[in-house]
Order: sequence, then structure tokens, then C-alpha cells
Amino acid sequence: MDIDVLHALAGLLGGTVLGACARWGRFCTLAAIEDFTLGRDSRRLATWGFAIGVAVLGVQALVALGGISLDAVPYLASPTSLFANAVGGTLFGLGMALAGTCGYGVLARLGGGDFRALITLLAMAIAGYAAMRGLLSPAREWVATVVPLTPPAAQALDGWLAERIGITRPVVGVGLGALLCALCLSSLRFREHRRSVITGLFVGLTVVFGWAATTLIVDPFEPRPVESFTFTAPLGDSLLYIMASTGMNLNFGIGSVLGVVCGAAIVTGALKQFRWEACEDAREIRRLLLGGLLMGFGGVLAFGCTVGQGLSAASLLAWSAPVTLLGMYAGAWLGLHWLVDGQFGASLWERLRLRSE
Repeated sequence: MDIDVLHALAGLLGGTVLGACARWGRFCTLAAIEDFTLGRDSRRLATWGFAIGVAVLGVQALVALGGISLDAVPYLASPTSLFANAVGGTLFGLGMALAGTCGYGVLARLGGGDFRALITLLAMAIAGYAAMRGLLSPAREWVATVVPLTPPAAQALDGWLAERIGITRPVVGVGLGALLCALCLSSLRFREHRRSVITGLFVGLTVVFGWAATTLIVDPFEPRPVESFTFTAPLGDSLLYIMASTGMNLNFGIGSVLGVVCGAAIVTGALKQFRWEACEDAREIRRLLLGGLLMGFGGVLAFGCTVGQGLSAASLLAWSAPVTLLGMYAGAWLGLHWLVDGQFGASLWERLRLRSE
């Protein structure tokens, strides 16, 4: 079978699991931030953290077994700008709040019959491709170079720590992954909600599966990138493939996009939750459109979305992951308060002042 098709099938399989987790386990980045910011409920954040911890441990196991070489992974091998990660993450978080979910969540909603997601999906795909190769690429390049803020020589956090405390990098990686899992499992509310624990476990293992599959499915004459799941560039690739399939090949990302939609559709159908939904008015369309545009540009600028940086890059302990995630949290926090208060201004700063007193 053709290597491109095998990569796409691997993406389809993993994406189906992720789509199922989004609907069955209600795995959603914005919902986790919203629960914690507005409701002081950290259970969904713990689910996300547990998924990262499981993914870190899985990646370390792959490295130990010789199943993956971290030197070949783009998040570690490619030069990055932490300033671009922060700015892109903040724009992505703001767009996520306006759209009501991230790119991964948009696909899961589409699988559940929500056709409002199409507006956000198309806007995100177009803005992302414009930022990579089109009219917005000069703006992206300018932001990435205007502040020369780069990671330390050791591109990953575990390598940086290993150099300073004098122990091997795998030990540090396993320790950080185990610590994150333990912190999340220390929450009684999280442990008692078995669906959240199972969801975090499967999401983390699926990220590891992505790295393993793209490493093992190889063509010695035409190498493919080693990658795991992300949903910024693949949205644009999928849109182009639909319009001009004869001009491009299938890949892991295209398969993963279809997989999330399929997984979400299967679960919503099984739970009898599938229903058609559409926009209520022009204001909602404007909000979804703006959210998609911000996520598309911000995701490319940050070199990943909530899944790409928040899970795949985080599983490698790349420096870009925590910087981007903090930016996404800040952007989503501002966006949520904007939607609740109607402005960024006085009411928000008054709330901050009251919390500090």
C-alpha cells in the first residue's frame, strides 16, 4: 500500500479516537479554561494535564525502545521564536473564546451536526494557509523576527534540566511526566470522575501513537516528516485536497481531520445526541468568523494549536509548549471576560483588583 495512504490511515485511526474523546469525555481546552476561570472547577484542566503526563511518559518509552529519534521532530529540530509562540498563542486563545472552541473542537462539533462549525473551520483553514504561504505570511515572518527571543541551546526542557542537575535526560523526562500525572491524580474530584481519567489516558496514548506511526511507516527513498496530531495546517491541507485532490497527496494531517469528524459522529450517534444546529443571527456569524481567522493566523504563528503545541509539542517537553499554552490561556481568559462583561476595560480590571484585595 502507498506510504501516503498508510500515513493518512494512521491519522484517521488516531483522529477517530480523539473525536470520540471530545464527545464522550467532553475533552475541550476552552471548556477547561472556562470551568477554571469562571467556575473555579479544575477537573477538566486536570484531564488535560493528565493527557500531557501520559504522553510524556509514552514518548520517553518510545525513545528508550528506539522507536523515535527526537532529533528528527520539527518542534525540537526547527528553530522557533518564543515571542511568536506567545503572541500566536494569545491570538489563538482569543479566537478560541470567540468561536467557542478550538480547531480540534470545531471538527468534533461538526461531527455532532453543528454546521456553525463550518464557518469557523473555513475561516481558520483560509487564514492558516494565508499565514503559511499567502498574503499574511509577511506579517507572520515579521512577528517571528521582530523580537529575537529563542529557546536555550537545549531545545527541550528535560535536556536543559539534565545539563544543570547532572542526571540523564530520559530520567528527567520520566520524572516530569510522572510528576504531572501524580499532580493531576491528587485531585479527588478528578479521580472520582472515571470518564475524565479514561479520556486523559486515551488522548495521551493517541498522541504517542502519532509519533510512533509516522516514525515506523517510512519510505527510504522519500522520507516523510515525523509528526503527531495538530489541527491548524491540516485544516488548510484538507480544504485544498477536497478542491484539488489530483494536485496533492494524502498525509497524516488530512487523515486526522477526517478521523476527528468521524469519531465525533460515531459517539454522538451512539449516545443519541446528534442534532443539526445552525447560527441564530448575524452577530453569531461575525463572532465565529473572527474567531476562526484569529485561530488560523495565531496557530500558524505559534507553530501549533491547542493539540499541536498543547499535547504533541508538550509530549516532547519542547520549550515552545508552555509558552504557547500560557499565551492561549491568557487570550482565552481575556476573550471569556470580554464576552461576559462586554468589554476589556473597567469591569475586568475592577474584578482583578477585588481578587487581589
